[in-house]
Amino acid sequence: MEIKLTHNGKEYIADLHEPLDISIPLEHDNTPIAFGAPAYHATPLKAGSFIGSLKEGSSVNFYNLKINPHGNGTHTESVRHIDLRGKSILETLQKQHHIAKLITVKPLQKANKDLVITKSLLDVKKQDLQNISALVIRTKPNRKTKKTKNYTNTNPIYFDPKLLSFLSQHIDHLLIDVPSVDREQDGGRLKGHKAFWQTNDDIALDKTITEMVYVDNKIKDGLYLLNIQIIPVVIDASPSRPVLYVLREAKCLQSQ
Repeated sequence: MEIKLTHNGKEYIADLHEPLDISIPLEHDNTPIAFGAPAYHATPLKAGSFIGSLKEGSSVNFYNLKINPHGNGTHTESVRHIDLRGKSILETLQKQHHIAKLITVKPLQKANKDLVITKSLLDVKKQDLQNISALVIRTKPNRKTKKTKNYTNTNPIYFDPKLLSFLSQHIDHLLIDVPSVDREQDGGRLKGHKAFWQTNDDIALDKTITEMVYVDNKIKDGLYLLNIQIIPVVIDASPSRPVLYVLREAKCLQSQ
C-alpha cells in the first residue's frame, strides 16, 4: 500500500508495506540495559494452582511484565523526565507521523577518552535540517551488540549540549542509538536533556527524545517518513517502536 505526500514543495511516495523497524524488541532477559536497571522480565502470573503459561499446562498465557522504560531498550520520553512542568509522553506525542532524516556519525574522542557527538561532526550545512521534524542519529561503530549490550558503567557515547541546543531550534523529535544524550555519570546535571528541552528558557513541552534505537547498516542515510508508536501510559516515558518508511520522489518514479 502506497501513500503520496507533499514535503517542502515536492511529492513523495512511501510504501507502507515496507516498514523499517528501528526499535529493539523486548525479550525476556535479553535486552539492552542501562543505568543499572534490572533486565526486562516476563513471567507467568501465579495465583493458587493457576500458572499463566501454556508451557506449564495452562489454557492461556497470562504474563506479568517488569520493565524500566529508560533502562530496557527503545523508549521515547517527554520533558517530564527531568522537569515537573512537562506533560506525560502520552500527552506530549500527539502526532505520530513525521518527516525524518537519518544520518550516521562517528563520535569525537576527547582527551579523557569520552566519545562525544558534537556540532562540528554533523556538517550542518550539508545535512540540511530545514523542513524536517525528526532526526535519527546512527553512531559508529554500529554493531548488532547494541541490541543486547549492558551499558551500565561503560560511559557510552553522549552528545554535546551545544549541539542539542542547536537541534532544538530545528526539530521536535530526536532519536539516538545510545542510552542517553547525556554522559552516564554527570552528577545529575543533565545538560544535554536541558539544552534540547530548553528548560532554562521557554521550555519545549512538545519535543521528545527517543533513546536506544538500532538502525541496521542496510538502511541508508536519507529522508524518511517516521512513525513513532508508544503504549498509552501516563508517565514520562514509554517503550516505543519507531518505524521508518523510505520516501521516493514521485517525479523520479514516473520517469522510470
